[in-house]
Amino acid sequence: MGSVVISLDAELGWGYLDFEDPPDRVEYARSGWTTLVDLFEEFDVPATWAIVGHLFLDDCDGRHSAHPAPDGWFEKETGIWRSRPDLRFGRDLVDAVRTSNANHEIGCHSYSHPQFGRIDHAFADAEIRACVDIASDYGVELDSFVYPRNDVGHRDVLEKYGFSCYRGPSPVFQDTPLPKGVHTLVDGVYVPGQSLLVTPSVDEYGLVDIPASLYLFSFEGMALDIANRLVGDPVVRQAKRGIDQAASDDGVFHMWLHPNNLHTDYSVERIRRILAYVADVRAETDLVVETMGEVARRTLAQSPVRPT
Repeated sequence: MGSVVISLDAELGWGYLDFEDPPDRVEYARSGWTTLVDLFEEFDVPATWAIVGHLFLDDCDGRHSAHPAPDGWFEKETGIWRSRPDLRFGRDLVDAVRTSNANHEIGCHSYSHPQFGRIDHAFADAEIRACVDIASDYGVELDSFVYPRNDVGHRDVLEKYGFSCYRGPSPVFQDTPLPKGVHTLVDGVYVPGQSLLVTPSVDEYGLVDIPASLYLFSFEGMALDIANRLVGDPVVRQAKRGIDQAASDDGVFHMWLHPNNLHTDYSVERIRRILAYVADVRAETDLVVETMGEVARRTLAQSPVRPT
């Protein structure tokens, strides 16, 4: 019997710190966040909220002079974001996750959202250390990490600061020449036999790699409108197939998204339909919903000998 995991990249403005022109949906990050908190509570589904560390703050000078980031990395804080605390801080939103009855896990998404495959060791160390310290002051011990833009790097730093797991790249559709969005359409319409389940594994650092299965907003725009008229939402179809597989087979069906993805009524309805299906299948089968941290603890318990 398998399990379902949902992880979220919770960023507000930090997900676009290095963008000159962020997408419009960044303005929906707060409302999407609170909507998700409500939806998870409605269906009693716990998730791993990988939260950018800076969002734990409710104030700062915007300079971060002790941080070894390159010059200009934080310049938006004292520039165009100076009058946008709603993009920089999120203590109220972190509180909403922590106090939710859904029993969420608070994970880590770095301190300021750099791509770990493109930064040096000192930068990575400072990012993780800052998150661990801030979360500790908040009363949270961080176990799970989601790499910004899924760019895995500096895993030794995660080991150093006591993390147990991270979300790895998706192996699903890895061997296909089709773009991911096209595969979402084809797979959602024709429902082939390929499994959407992933198998967590312990890497050489003793960390559990919990690969992603499905990004819940991988197929959008005009193509989605056409597909909806013809066969229905291919993402919902694919999600239901993964949930069914987890209910009948061993493995993990790991979905992920951003709060800012919920920027239309339709996007909210998509998540509602998926969570409702999770709840229905869980009620009728032995399916369980786990956080990343729970998967890591289970995996490590079954693999007590650290790889060498």
